[in-house]
Amino acid sequence: MADHKNSSYISGKESRRITKFNRRVTKKLEAARADANKDPKLYTTTMKDPNNVVEFDNVCTYFFTDVGTVKAVDGVNFNIPKCSTVGVVGESGCGKSVTSLSLMQLLQRPSGQTVGGEIRFNIGDGKAYNIVNTPNAIMEKIRGNKISMIFQEPMTSLNPVFRIGEQIDEVTKLHNPEMPEEEVKARTLEMLELVGIANKEGVYSMYPHELSGGMRQRICIAIALACSPTLIIADEPTTALDVTIQAQILDLLQNLKDKLNSSIMLITHDLGVVAGMADYVVVMYAGRVIEKGTADEIFHNPCHPYTIGLMRSKPVVGKKVDELYNIPGSVPNPVNMPNYCYFRDRCEMRCEGCDGKYPPEIRISDTHIVSCYRYINDGEVLGYPKSVNVEEL
Repeated sequence: MADHKNSSYISGKESRRITKFNRRVTKKLEAARADANKDPKLYTTTMKDPNNVVEFDNVCTYFFTDVGTVKAVDGVNFNIPKCSTVGVVGESGCGKSVTSLSLMQLLQRPSGQTVGGEIRFNIGDGKAYNIVNTPNAIMEKIRGNKISMIFQEPMTSLNPVFRIGEQIDEVTKLHNPEMPEEEVKARTLEMLELVGIANKEGVYSMYPHELSGGMRQRICIAIALACSPTLIIADEPTTALDVTIQAQILDLLQNLKDKLNSSIMLITHDLGVVAGMADYVVVMYAGRVIEKGTADEIFHNPCHPYTIGLMRSKPVVGKKVDELYNIPGSVPNPVNMPNYCYFRDRCEMRCEGCDGKYPPEIRISDTHIVSCYRYINDGEVLGYPKSVNVEEL
């Protein structure tokens, strides 16, 4: 019995309590979302800085599971400026993809819910939609049109029973229903040429299985760019590709971003990709942003012990080591997060302040912000990430 208490075991009574609680909370959240359909004031807002495309302001996205509430994203703050690339890095499960899915409103509802904070999306003239409350009818006009996403695995993103041309045509037709068929096809062929496909007419009538991995990824990029979006979310766009194709895809994305004056939110594990592409870097750990700044600041002056560990664990060309450095320990249980620095138990640079509550965001330069007690006396304290007490929902 003692072993049960120390494991993730829950009793039948506790399981029933959790299920009942989840049902009540998700029903209430879904009702609040339905109410937002009736009054535009509930989802229209203003940007804090009109030069940003998106502002994440204390965003909390939780999953109500059978074993408890998983705080996948908990008080995330960062901005994506216009015409820039923001790299979001961190280990698997740190909340990178959930942050992007919250922005696209593609969470698996009702169990997955954005329960707090604002995601402000700039629609021009300083006006914005708060994506957290935006109704489906508006989101359908934004998704694929203003914000588009390049998914991780192209073979699962493309429909195997439709030809390539039909799949790209569909996006253009959906957002431009008045456009004639000839113009839609011409636009699709233009996009295929833009992403570097030489045999555009032949590829237009092919099925996904007839193309290589790199070609399929180019098709996914063509679909994402068909409506010239203001923001492209690239969720590990080069994971399944070899190094030479990876470099081509990244160059292509960078060139297309400049041509369309778009911004990119680049989600990746690969620090080399971020170093080559990103203007700003956001480092996430256990659902929170622990450090953010320009690419130069993060790579040449990493401040958080976790970021330092990530930099040390990457291989360096020309440097011979017996084994790569790895960060000791493991991530805390996401169902029951502690009220102190989530990295404390793995940290090799612990100081006296680490025994206190979760560290605040500390500005150590105009663009460089870190959540670590080692800098509490060296910078400006901006505030603490705001979690949501689910019991009060």
